[in-house]
Amino acid sequence: MAGSEGEGLDLHSFAIRLRRMTAEFNRIAHEFAGDHHLHPTDVQALIKIFDAPSPITPSRLRDELNLTSGAVTACLDRLERAGHIRRVRDAHDRRVIHLHYQEAALELAAAFFRPLGRSTDNVLRQFEPEELRVVAAFLDTMNDELEVLRRSRG
Repeated sequence: MAGSEGEGLDLHSFAIRLRRMTAEFNRIAHEFAGDHHLHPTDVQALIKIFDAPSPITPSRLRDELNLTSGAVTACLDRLERAGHIRRVRDAHDRRVIHLHYQEAALELAAAFFRPLGRSTDNVLRQFEPEELRVVAAFLDTMNDELEVLRRSRG
């Protein structure tokens, strides 16, 4: 790793690193949005739909993105028209709608983000499994704290 042992491990240094990484990810997401005529919020919605462990509902997406019902509806309408998602009514409760990625959207995203995957893999290979467990634990804990902070403000 760059730098000497213990260098730049204070709160300020971590904040800078995290902001820089977030900014780079946002730039890549905005580039994807621009290339595919999407709003940046549409890309965030696609990421949430893709990352959900099971099909997500519009209301859960609204909560995750902190949007109004109208904004989520407009976003989903755009994504559906563009062929990125489909809305599927629940078989047991027809009032419930689940959001699913379309196969074409998966292929489009995979093609665009494949270089990011390769870059991530290149970085992962530079660290030992125990180091990666520590990094993963930090990121998981940081994300949990950010969620608590966000929810406490809303």
